[in-house]
Parts: sequence; C-alpha cells; structure tokens
Amino acid sequence: MFRPLSVYIGTRYTRAKKRNHYISFISLTSMIGLTLGVLAMIVVLSVMNGFQKEMRSRILGMVPHAVLQLSSGAPLDNWAAVAAAASKHPEVVGAVPFTQLDGMLSFKGMMQPIEVDGVDPQQEPKVSIIGSHMLAGSLDALKAGESGVVIGEITARRFHVNVGDSLLLIVPESSATPGGITPRMQRLNVVGVFRVGAELDGTLALIHVDDAARLLRWQSGQVQSVRIAFKDLFQAPEIGAQIATELGAGYRSVDWTHTQGSLFGAMKMEKTMIGLLLLLIVAVAAFNIIATLIMVVADKRTDIAILRTLGMTPGQIMAVFMVQGSVIGVIGTLVGGTLGVIAAFNVTAIVSTLEKLAGTHIFSSDVYFINYLPSDVQALDVLLVCAAALTMSFLATLYPAWRAASTQPAESLRYE
Repeated sequence: MFRPLSVYIGTRYTRAKKRNHYISFISLTSMIGLTLGVLAMIVVLSVMNGFQKEMRSRILGMVPHAVLQLSSGAPLDNWAAVAAAASKHPEVVGAVPFTQLDGMLSFKGMMQPIEVDGVDPQQEPKVSIIGSHMLAGSLDALKAGESGVVIGEITARRFHVNVGDSLLLIVPESSATPGGITPRMQRLNVVGVFRVGAELDGTLALIHVDDAARLLRWQSGQVQSVRIAFKDLFQAPEIGAQIATELGAGYRSVDWTHTQGSLFGAMKMEKTMIGLLLLLIVAVAAFNIIATLIMVVADKRTDIAILRTLGMTPGQIMAVFMVQGSVIGVIGTLVGGTLGVIAAFNVTAIVSTLEKLAGTHIFSSDVYFINYLPSDVQALDVLLVCAAALTMSFLATLYPAWRAASTQPAESLRYE
C-alpha cells in the first residue's frame, strides 16, 4: 500500500524503541496522560449532565413549572376558568388548583420547617410525578376535610412515623397581637409517604387543597394559584407570561426560574468551570508531547541531515515529526475516549458496587439533592473533548517539527 514518505518515516519513528528507551518511555507517558485526561473529562462531564437531568426530572417534576395568580396576592375564586384558559395553549399539558404555605411540623417534641402544597389528588398527576414515587399509602388517600398529609421519606425517617401516625402542623398567622403573628395549629394524619430521591423528600408535604383553604381561613373552593405544566419546561417563562397577559392586568406568572433558576444556573457554571480545569490535564499531556518531540529531534539530528542530503525538503521533514506527534495524540485520544465512554455508562453501577462493599452511602439524600451518582453521556460532549485533545496534540507538534526542519545538514554531520 502506498504511503507518503513523511507518513512512513513518522510512524516508524513512533514504533521504534530500541535506540532510546527513555524517549520511548516519555512518549508512552504522554500518551497515557492524554488518555487519562480525555477519560476524566468525559466521565466528569457525563456525571454533571446526569445530575442536571435527574434534578430536572425529579425536582422540576415535583415543583411547579409555573403558577398563575393574582398580582394582589388574593385567593382565586374562579380557578377553573383560569385553568381552562391556560389549557387552551398547545404547550400546556396540565393546569390544576394549587395552594402553597410554609409552616413547621412537630412530633413528640421534634420540629422541622416544611413547605406544604395544597393539591387536588385527582388532578395532581397531570403536573407532578409524585404519584409514581409513593413508598406507602397513596395520593388518592388525601380527602377533603379529613386532614390527611403525604410526607417525604426523609421526614418520615426523621420523625420515625408511618402511615396512620399523626403530626402537628404549625402555620404562622397575622394577628392584631403585639407580636403580630399568632401560630395556627392543625393535627394531620399521615396517609402516604413518597420518595423522589432528592432534597424535597425532607422539605415538602402535601395536603388537600380544600384543607389548605381552611388553614388559611379562605372560603371553600378558593385557591392561591393555578399550577401549570409545560411540554418544554424551558419555555415556562415566556409562555407563562403570555398566558398571564391574556388573562388580564390583574394576573401574573411565577415560573420555576424564580424558585429554582439559581440552582440550575450554578450547576451550569460548575460544569463549565470543571470542564476547563480538567482541560488542563490534556494541556499538560500536550506539553509532554512537545518535550518528547524535542528530544526525538535532538536524537535524530543525523537522520534528519541524511534525509535532507537525499533530497527531502524542510516541509517533508516537518511533516515527519508532525505525524509522529499526531500519532501519539490520536492513539491517546481514541483510547481515552473509548475508555471514558465505557466508564461513563457504568459509573452508576461502579459507585453502587463500592457503596455495597463499603457498607455506606456515598451520596445521601440528607446531604445531597440526589442519593446516587447519575450519568448522562452526551455525544456532543464526547466530540468536543476529543476534538480539543486532538487540536492541542496537533498544535504541540508544530514547534518541534519546525526545529527539525531548521536543522542544517552540514552542522549535524560535522562531527559524524
């Protein structure tokens, strides 16, 4: 098979290991460094993608994509009409009554802050994933007037309660007293326990929307807002504002970017910064390629001079060493990319196995938003990492190759 002379000599220099074992060792080290850098970048970026995906599906599957409410903060009397108007938009998949309040849960002297959502258990599956994450009881067990509550698994574990037990809910209420706030208490019966594997398992509880109205001393049928779920949650700010405008000047839309946007913005920034830091590993490997080729050029000065006297041009000499450095880069990138993709696809199982062997949970819902290590391999990330590694490897060959092409045959052969 025909090969250009520069490619033939460059690949032969890459394979040759007998004359200078030290240079061969440095070449191998450069290749391994590049492999590890690419592998690390693919695995870490995949894990970051996995965290973002899980948090979108779990947290944004539980919290509202957007809510429509009166600008004055007054309760809605005609929530059904608002929901019907919102449902006409083709991007809306569900519009249901929703009331939210903050309070404290108490059980046998233990207390914790809690966010309480008033929901309609029959319509909630349209906008929430909670129905498919019940550990005990069911969402349908929430009945109007029966003071039922569905709590998260972390809350249940913290209080050592289960379905059938009772909790005390304390809700602050404005009053004319000197303190300005009077606690309002309500005994709630646990009718269900959910687990979504996120921090919401310890900060969220659900009651019937009519019970929430009674707690707030509203009329029966009044709700705080209408909760909306969209096909594409990233369109929530634009579409929510559009629907609120169509409803009239008295309405406003509050979407998930106001309540959870800072969290996802921080995660995006973290992914970018971690990617740039890991890129330094690849840059170090590229510098190793420069050092390797400079030593090869110094070792091959006689060979270069002979090739020049035989008629090879400086450009062909330059191409020889660019080929040699590029081979190191290509092999290191391909091996690192392959191992990185394999590791990224199996990192969840690997960490789970380590947890079982160690007998402990590395990622606990009490501390982290997600209680396991997720991974989401994206082809674009893999391609960008490999492209960056190949580009830096190629650029690393230019200076040593130029030094080789600048070699003067007479000077190199003077003492031979």
